[in-house]
Amino acid sequence: MLLVIGGVFCIYSASYDFDHASIFSFSEFSGKQIRWIVLSMALGLVLLLIDARIFETYAYPAYIAMLLLLAVTIVIAPDIKGSRSWLVLGPMSLQPAEFAKCTTALALAKLFSGYNFQLNASRNNYFKALAIIFIPVLLILAQKETGSALTYMALFFVLYREGMSGLVLLAALCAVVFFVVAVKFSAPLFLGIPVGQAVVFSIIMVLMVLMVGGYSRRPVEARYLFFWFAGTSVLASVLTLCGVAVPGYVFFLGVILVCCGYCVFVRFHTAARRMGLVIATVIASLVFVFSIDFAFNKVLQPHQQMRIKVALGIEEDLRGAGYNVNQSKIAIGSGGMFGKGFLNGTQTKLKYVPEQHTDFIFCTIGEEQGFVGATAVLLLFLALILRVISIAERQQSVFVRVYGYCVASYFIFHLAINIGMVIGLCPVIGIPLPFFSYGGSSLWGFTFLLFILLRLDAARKS
Repeated sequence: MLLVIGGVFCIYSASYDFDHASIFSFSEFSGKQIRWIVLSMALGLVLLLIDARIFETYAYPAYIAMLLLLAVTIVIAPDIKGSRSWLVLGPMSLQPAEFAKCTTALALAKLFSGYNFQLNASRNNYFKALAIIFIPVLLILAQKETGSALTYMALFFVLYREGMSGLVLLAALCAVVFFVVAVKFSAPLFLGIPVGQAVVFSIIMVLMVLMVGGYSRRPVEARYLFFWFAGTSVLASVLTLCGVAVPGYVFFLGVILVCCGYCVFVRFHTAARRMGLVIATVIASLVFVFSIDFAFNKVLQPHQQMRIKVALGIEEDLRGAGYNVNQSKIAIGSGGMFGKGFLNGTQTKLKYVPEQHTDFIFCTIGEEQGFVGATAVLLLFLALILRVISIAERQQSVFVRVYGYCVASYFIFHLAINIGMVIGLCPVIGIPLPFFSYGGSSLWGFTFLLFILLRLDAARKS
């Protein structure tokens, strides 16, 4: 409730235009948000009165119905800023993708609560879990709503909690690092290849040494690889300084492939049965590295490329793609330690920050309440997330535990990406800040998530 009430004041402040309209006026975004809040509280009350068993019993039917609604939305939704994701119902518009988060969480929890279900028991279990996550993602991408689709990636934290290998999260982290480094340093050259690719190849070498050292259980294999990498790198540097042209791709690929051959030797002459995983990881990494350029230049749209370049500092474009983030950072920075005070923000009052009452609402908090106020908001979110995790951990039911972790994962992802976007650490992808950003669909979506969890927790057996 503190977050919701704080959101109303922030929306009022962000949309305030000196006409002294009441915060409760339906002509103001704040008044409209209050109406959504009242409806959300009524909705929450209804959810608390429903028999808790219904949520598990009808998890799959609700999921399928939502998939059908997402598919229908692609066809009948009007084109709004290039996206077909909003259903216009008279005076209001709703975004089914926000509600699909809840049904997807319920379906995933239902899957894990199946009799004797274990994620690592078979590959089919992984396929079922990934299908539940990615089917709505594909439908939302078809609506050209990339930001909403990305929020479903938060559910991989749930899979990790339920037994998925940490190597998957490590692979995802490596993919992000490889992509950022390769794109960020694609212009300068080293040994005739982009510096970004050379750095990524070096990271792969280090990763290979660490994996071999961990899997072989004999430090000598990792030591041999380290000396091989270090020696060949020094030799290539010396040759370059002496004026000898060293082909970069031939050098790096040759060094890495020789090490893969050494891993094969170790695999068949020791008890280290995981050397095959090392080789597969290296090959997958190399394929990913060489696909980055194609994906960035051929798959991503020009505006998406520009947003990534602005986020990475490759280009500024202060009058185009980088305008929102630049103005947002100015607003947050101008707030200082204690802020300028309620309704006293100059950047937000003069409308320098676009979408400041929706996706960029956090800049209003930073400007008017300063570092102290922004930190207080983050601490409130932290308390909420920890409380949700605590509720999930105390459950005896697998269904409720998995659902609780789905809720926590959604909150963590929304919070991290939205604030990262506002302060320039992430590309602008249009993810709202829970309870603060104006919008009924987002508020209702999180109302469904939280109140269903409360109802399920209330019905738990001690």
